[in-house]
Amino acid sequence: MKQLFKIDLKDYDESYRCYKRPSVRGVIITRNKVAMVYSDKYDYYKFPGGGIENDEDHIETLKREVLEETGLTVLDSSVRELGSVIRIQKSRFAENEIFHQENYYYLCDVENFVRSQSLDEYELDEGFSLRLVSPKDAILTNRTHDHGDYDLILIERESRVLEYIIENDYL
Repeated sequence: MKQLFKIDLKDYDESYRCYKRPSVRGVIITRNKVAMVYSDKYDYYKFPGGGIENDEDHIETLKREVLEETGLTVLDSSVRELGSVIRIQKSRFAENEIFHQENYYYLCDVENFVRSQSLDEYELDEGFSLRLVSPKDAILTNRTHDHGDYDLILIERESRVLEYIIENDYL
């Protein structure tokens, strides 16, 4: 998969141990809008998706995460690669650790029927909800609103992917 861009904060010591957490993200475009997860608590938009568990493949993870976070069912035959984004920074959760995450973005279509979400505790706490939003509105929210102490690199990553979608006429 082609790399769209890399965010490396270089805020860590090279001698730190490296924790790798690959993830997948669904890019679902409908009528020039993007299906995104909105966090009510921190006021930001993100693509539905999450970490690859155990021996899951990318498509299994994509289908599971999109369904859990949005209630949308990914159509297998529609999945195609968009690109990946690498994120490297000092871990926010462990001392002397580098967090290395490759995020694999997939364009996909979904069934018209929306099921109920199946959110984790932190997702419930953040007030995750499915929103169909224009990419420009999502970028504006992500770049100009106060997100408190939340993960600003994650929010910027999503904004840059939205810009890529606009610039490359995916809408």
